[in-house]
Amino acid sequence: MTQLVESTDPGDDVGWPDPKPRKGFFTDTSICIGCKACEVACKEWNRNPRDGDLEILGSSYDNTGQLGASTWRHVAFVEQGPDRIEQARESGRALVSLGMPSVAERVDTTPPDTPEFRWLMASDVCKHCTHAGCLDVCPTGALFRTEFGTVVVQQDVCNGCGTCVAGCPFGVVERRSDGTYATPAKRSERPEHEFVTGVAQKCTLCYDRLLENQTPACAQTCPTTSIKFGDHDHLVAQARERVAALHADGMTEARLYGANEHDGVGGTGSVFLLLDEPEVYGLPPDPRVCTADLMTMFKRAGVAAAGMFAAGAVAFWRAR
Repeated sequence: MTQLVESTDPGDDVGWPDPKPRKGFFTDTSICIGCKACEVACKEWNRNPRDGDLEILGSSYDNTGQLGASTWRHVAFVEQGPDRIEQARESGRALVSLGMPSVAERVDTTPPDTPEFRWLMASDVCKHCTHAGCLDVCPTGALFRTEFGTVVVQQDVCNGCGTCVAGCPFGVVERRSDGTYATPAKRSERPEHEFVTGVAQKCTLCYDRLLENQTPACAQTCPTTSIKFGDHDHLVAQARERVAALHADGMTEARLYGANEHDGVGGTGSVFLLLDEPEVYGLPPDPRVCTADLMTMFKRAGVAAAGMFAAGAVAFWRAR
């Protein structure tokens, strides 16, 4: 039976008159097949333009490369040989001693694809952080916390300053200079040919669909249920059970990303099951919200100002 973890809903402090349970994603990379259906569905629903010329990148079997203003879901392809697979399993075993589920002994350590090679595939997306740096630093209030605990950009309020771009520890937020379609809250309100230039762009977790009690387009489309959508606390519990099941099958490399509410962003709304270290997937190993040290900085600035004032007063007194 699934046991829920303690709620970490950032919407509790927002003051919505009718708050909803926090929504989020659980992306299980162990069953992702790299079909990119989520990328296509995201672009189609949000009317995001094509990203690049669609040629396969030289570094990967991929044609988009990373998240950006017009790619709100991105499927990464990572090639691994037997040495890297064993390193992933060794690092996973080290995590077990830190409190992750126990691991069963497994005689057959053949990778899931072939004995010599495997693909790691993972669909990345905005993390909708519990403590969102982009939201903290936005000077216009263009970013807001929804009643579902997600973070959304109001494109008609954004002035394109780019502060949120620098404030995101995951490099998710981006601006487009050549214009993208505006995305009002309700799809029926979207003009067919209205463009917005220079404003911040990122995943909204299909806020317009949530308002209609619908599943986000990417999760609705995923053929393997690698992308799961639902109440955040339930998804985290489900993710932990999945890790335990993989460990019991000897896959010591399985680990969670974003499920720790004590990390530098207070945990994320988008939780991932990874089969290697976060850096392998292009994720920061220890993300930290950019405003976390503001109080310390203010205190140090106050002490410095007081010291300068005292020094000035002493100099003035001595000069008399």
